[in-house]
Amino acid sequence: MNEQPLLTPVRLGRYQLSNRIVMAPMTRSRADNPDNAPTELHAQYYAQRASAGLIITEGSQISPQAVGYIHTPGIHTPAQIAGWRKVSDAVHAGNGRIFLQLWHVGYVSHPDFHGGALPVAPSAINPNTQSYTPQGMKDTVTPRALETHEVKLIVQDYAQAAKNAIAAGLDGVEIHGANGYLIEQFLRDGTNRRTDQYGGSVANRARFLFEVTEAVIAAIGADRVGVRLSPANTWNVPADSDMRGLYDSVIGTLSGYDLAYLHLREAQGDLSAIPNMVTNVTEHYRRVYRGTLMTNTGFDRERANEVIRKGHADLVAFGTLFIGNPDLPERFRRGAPLNQADQQTFYQGGSKGFIDYPALSPVA
Repeated sequence: MNEQPLLTPVRLGRYQLSNRIVMAPMTRSRADNPDNAPTELHAQYYAQRASAGLIITEGSQISPQAVGYIHTPGIHTPAQIAGWRKVSDAVHAGNGRIFLQLWHVGYVSHPDFHGGALPVAPSAINPNTQSYTPQGMKDTVTPRALETHEVKLIVQDYAQAAKNAIAAGLDGVEIHGANGYLIEQFLRDGTNRRTDQYGGSVANRARFLFEVTEAVIAAIGADRVGVRLSPANTWNVPADSDMRGLYDSVIGTLSGYDLAYLHLREAQGDLSAIPNMVTNVTEHYRRVYRGTLMTNTGFDRERANEVIRKGHADLVAFGTLFIGNPDLPERFRRGAPLNQADQQTFYQGGSKGFIDYPALSPVA
C-alpha cells in the first residue's frame, strides 16, 4: 500500500485530481515567434508532464501592456488562444489538468516592449531592477502611474484573458499576485503611494486584487480560479511596513471567495530583520485561509509529504524538479533518482533543456 500523502487524490474546485503534486508556473522563454504564441514545442513540454495532479502554466500576459520579458506567451490574441489550444489538447490527451497563469508585470518592464512608452505601475516608483529585453538585460525606468480609469480597464483585461483561457480549452486560471508584479505592487505600501480608492489603507491597496478576482470569478466561475501570493517576498518589490497585517487581512478576505485554491510561496533566505514578517508562511496561513491551500518553494519529496501529512497544505507545487523530471510523480512513487535540471537552458529557447529530459523506463 502506498503511504505517500502526495500521491493521494484531492478535490480542487470542480476537478478531482489524481495526486497532490502540482507543476508550478515557470517562465521558459520559448514563445519566440512574432505572435508570442505557444507552439508545438510547448504542447510537447506540458504533455510530458501531464501526470502531475495539476499543471499551472508559465505566466501569460493579459495584454500588450502586461509584457516585461522576451519570448513569453500571451493570452490576448487569436493566435495565442490557438497556441494554448494545442497545449490544452495535448495535456488532456494525457489525462492531465492545466490552469493558465494570468500575468501583468507592471513596472518590471522596459520601454523597449512598449514602443518607447513607459511601463505602468500603481505609482511612479522605479523598482531599480532589470528587465530581459530583446537587446538583453536593461535597467528598469521610472514607470507611469496608472490613472484610476486605467486600473479598471486592466481589471477587464484580466476577465477577458480568463475567458480566452477557457476558450483555449484550459481547465482554469491562476491570478498571479506574487513575485513583485503588478498586483503585489498595488498591495505593498512601498510601491503604492496612490491617493485614490486604490491607495492608502490596506483595504484600498487590496482593492485591485479583489476586483480582479471578482471579475475573473464572474467570467469563468470561482471553482476554476486560483490566486497566487508571496507573503514573504522581497524580490522586485520592497517589504510592506506591516507584512503580517497586510497578508493576514488579504488572505482572510480571500477565504470568502470559495476559490479553487490559494497558492502561497514559502519564505526564502533570512528575513528575520524585517518587522512583522511571517517566515512560516504555509503553517501560519493554514490557520487564516479556509479553503484548499497549495504551497511552493524549496520542497523535496520528504518535506512535501510531511507538510501534507501535518495538514498544513493540501497540495505542493514543484518548479525546478519538474523541469528536469517530466515524470516526477512516478519518480516520487518509486523513490527513483532525479535528473538535475540544467540552469543554462532555462531561458535560452529551443528544445534543449525543454523537452529532452529522460523519463523512467516502464516497470517490467
